[in-house]
Amino acid sequence: MYQKFQATQIFTGTELLEDQLVLITQKDGTIEAMVGIEDAGDEVQNFEGIITPGFINAHCHLELSHMKGMIPAHTGLQEFVKQIVALRHVDPESIQEAIVSAEAEMMANGIVAVGDISNTLDTLSQKAKHNLAYYSFVELYDLDPTRAADKILAGLEIQKKFQENCVRASLVPHAPYSVTNNLWNLLSAHFGIHTISIHNQETPDENDFFKTKTGSFLGMYERTKVNLDFFEATGLSSLQSILPIFKKAHHGILVHNSFTSAEDIQAVHAAMDNAFWCLCPNANQYIEQTMPPIELLRSKNAKMVIGTDSYASNWSLNVLDELKTIQQHHPQIPLEEMLGWATLNGARALQMDKHLGSFEQGKKPGVVMIKGIDALNGLKNASSHKIL
Repeated sequence: MYQKFQATQIFTGTELLEDQLVLITQKDGTIEAMVGIEDAGDEVQNFEGIITPGFINAHCHLELSHMKGMIPAHTGLQEFVKQIVALRHVDPESIQEAIVSAEAEMMANGIVAVGDISNTLDTLSQKAKHNLAYYSFVELYDLDPTRAADKILAGLEIQKKFQENCVRASLVPHAPYSVTNNLWNLLSAHFGIHTISIHNQETPDENDFFKTKTGSFLGMYERTKVNLDFFEATGLSSLQSILPIFKKAHHGILVHNSFTSAEDIQAVHAAMDNAFWCLCPNANQYIEQTMPPIELLRSKNAKMVIGTDSYASNWSLNVLDELKTIQQHHPQIPLEEMLGWATLNGARALQMDKHLGSFEQGKKPGVVMIKGIDALNGLKNASSHKIL
């Protein structure tokens, strides 16, 4: 039993095709073929809009979903981080209810896979249902070099629990400024064939800290009573400072990148074959009122992917909303290109492209409908939902 879909346009994962083609799937959603309308036979379902493979949310914090609306917008990164820490301790039932609701929203909006930051096992019970494909990034951080081994052991326990429930998981660093050299060295021994994610260059202060050991990050460490005698300025940006270790990742996702330079991008591309640059524009707007250097990344042929970040730092968990914000600031970027970031690129970054990301025979990527696109407003009034 086959299902047949025709639309105004079909995005395959790599190209946007006009309406003379029909997508044919098996009943369970496995892609069978793409054929001309004259060869499709009967019972073709017709849609106005664009049919696309399911979206890949390459960066999320599902365990923070209970913080929706709790942190005011535009606080700046350091204040935002302080409030995240303060708001983590709520009753477990509220956390679980918010996780279930957030996942349901992602599914309704056409998301089929998520690269999800996990500091805890709060999301385990929901991920174990396998409603979505998850890659859990077990995030480690500590500014006390003597605790590195303990952090690794705790992270390995979380990773084991996810893997026992058939959820992919890897140990990853939080950010360049929150991981000691001791922890970096121990972490890199566990990179293996995994995808490794890291928050990167969200503020100019992050670069100042590494280049000259100056700036507002010093005050953040003082508040946490961390002795920074162990840290020495590198004279390089934060990204170039950690690149000698990060480049060992089989696949690497650099997230946010608001203050990444051309030199940083060139250094990463020279060192890594499988580096992906994750854009979370709505979170950048929510926290710092910035945008990532998208045109710079495009000029360097960077492989870009899309993330929503968390409900602590966003108004929705919707990949299409991220594309709307990008289009608002960069209307010249072809829709076809952005859809590639949101589908096949994301699947490749999470090493899920064997099954997801494109309409190729044998894959089961989900079928999503985008409607409400028009020549005057582009994506402004568009919405997305999964139809298979």
